[in-house]
Amino acid sequence: MELTSKYLADSLGGTLEGDPDVSVNSVARIENGRAGAISFLANPKYEHFIYTCKSSVFLVNKTFVPKEPLKAKAVIRVDDSYKAIADVLGMIEAFRKRHKSANGWCRLHPFSSKIGKGTHVGRMTFIGKRVTIGANCDIYPQVYLGDGVTVGDGTIIYPGVRIYHDCKVGSNCILHSNAVLGADGFGFAPLSDGSYEKIPQTGNVVIEDNVEIGANTTIDRSTMGSTVIHGGVKIDNLCQIAHNVEVGKNTVMAAMTGIAGSTHIGEHCMFGGQSGIVGHISVASGTTLCAASAITGNVKKEGEILMGYPAIDHFTYLRAYARYKANGEKR
Repeated sequence: MELTSKYLADSLGGTLEGDPDVSVNSVARIENGRAGAISFLANPKYEHFIYTCKSSVFLVNKTFVPKEPLKAKAVIRVDDSYKAIADVLGMIEAFRKRHKSANGWCRLHPFSSKIGKGTHVGRMTFIGKRVTIGANCDIYPQVYLGDGVTVGDGTIIYPGVRIYHDCKVGSNCILHSNAVLGADGFGFAPLSDGSYEKIPQTGNVVIEDNVEIGANTTIDRSTMGSTVIHGGVKIDNLCQIAHNVEVGKNTVMAAMTGIAGSTHIGEHCMFGGQSGIVGHISVASGTTLCAASAITGNVKKEGEILMGYPAIDHFTYLRAYARYKANGEKR
């Protein structure tokens, strides 16, 4: 796979400076560029690397003014180099992605399940009864799709994903390896003898369009109704979403985030790694929760940045910590 600098510039809507025929086949970080790769500069603190970088093509913002001559054979100027490099990665992935038709052992109920045109199913995948898979999907090997599952168009499901019965996945989603959708929610009723009786989890999980779910992330089915992940949500690896949770559009959460049951998360929230939210509360849209912090009560004001355990306004937290540290040093 080779992409010329002219092709990249035209595809990105950028301005090309230098050799239009130089080609690249990979992306390299600016710290360790190499011939045949494209590198980018978005953060000014990495600018010094660009003057020694050996990559064949540089991707920079239109406003960038070099202080020294660049070694690249071509430079592409764009409005936003960070977004542009994401587009380049997408192009390379599209060229690289393999398509393999179902072959070898693949368990499918042919009379009750439907697979759309252009969809490819990997070996040793199980597709249950009444399953509907849209067009142009990639279902990798060793995937389990339980009875009544639906998958929208253009969705990618990587090896080892398990989707329990009656769950719904939208279009253009990405489910990474070993993600589990629809396992039972953690519901048990305490009995008088100190034991626990399992509460049947009769609902499902609904994943809307353009959602990405990281490896080993689990999203539990609801007790009744649906656990819902709305469109555009991005969930990192090793996250836990409990039963009856609703996550608003375009919310993002980093690895090891945990959300307890029956919590409502607003739109455009950002949760740092190892953060947590207790159950049966609401979190307003636009909330940012810093890493290793926990929300223990309702967040009613939109756009707040919270830190600590329990999480409070991050400026208040930093002032309190500065005083605590100062008092500790005095002792």
